[in-house]
Amino acid sequence: MRNFTVKILSTFFYVGYLPLIPGTFASLVGLGLFYLTKNSPIIYVLATLTWIILGFLTAGKAEKLFGRKDASCIVIDEVSGMLLSFMFIPYEIQTVVIAFIVFRIIDALKPYPAGSLQNLKGSTGIMCDDIVAGLYTNIVLQIVLRFSSLRTS
Repeated sequence: MRNFTVKILSTFFYVGYLPLIPGTFASLVGLGLFYLTKNSPIIYVLATLTWIILGFLTAGKAEKLFGRKDASCIVIDEVSGMLLSFMFIPYEIQTVVIAFIVFRIIDALKPYPAGSLQNLKGSTGIMCDDIVAGLYTNIVLQIVLRFSSLRTS
């Protein structure tokens, strides 16, 4: 894969170069992708899987290209994690806001095993902590949605 392609994909079309909080901006992009694909579950699942696969293919190469372990401009992991957060979640503004906040908190705190996964080398270390954050966020949302539907029944 060419350096240009690695740079474009790993920074999610240069979102990773936005100042101060590139991971948060990338999470917002993931939210936007969810919004664009929410009406087609098949396209949403395919897009999510595509970005996860592209993340594993490019993140480790980007790390070498940028010369830093998990460089802050590599944000394909945040986009992928955010997309996982919304898997099988209905689109409602409250749910989207909760998902975004919970994902950012979990991504920052890195609860087990995310923190130790981040220490792995290459793409695995870059991608897996955000995948775990996305899965944890999705579990929290599934519980909240089940609990809230029980209360309104």
